[in-house]
Amino acid sequence: QVQLVESGGGLVQAGGSLRLSCAASGIIFSINNMGWHRQPPGKQRELVATITSGGATNYADSVKGRFTISRDNAKNTVYLQMNSLKPEDTAVYYCNSEPLLHWPGYWGQGTQVTVSS
Repeated sequence: QVQLVESGGGLVQAGGSLRLSCAASGIIFSINNMGWHRQPPGKQRELVATITSGGATNYADSVKGRFTISRDNAKNTVYLQMNSLKPEDTAVYYCNSEPLLHWPGYWGQGTQVTVSS
């Protein structure tokens, strides 16, 4: 059974920081490309950042220079360090694993991040 479990969300003031974690089980984590997406209130889900199995990263323009995605293969965990948070970062943040060979992609249940002005 595959599980992606996010944690670390919460309420923070603008300019503050949060670190999200996503613990994976049931997948061969080290060979999976992983990502973080978010869904702001009333809007569509959007890409935030991705990290390949080899550690290459990619970011949405809106978070470049403020967010950092990383992974710890020994802990089967992917992280999203979010600094200089803005009210427009308010969203439900989702962790995902990308489809690989015959395996589908998977999604976590999401964690709420609220940034107050």
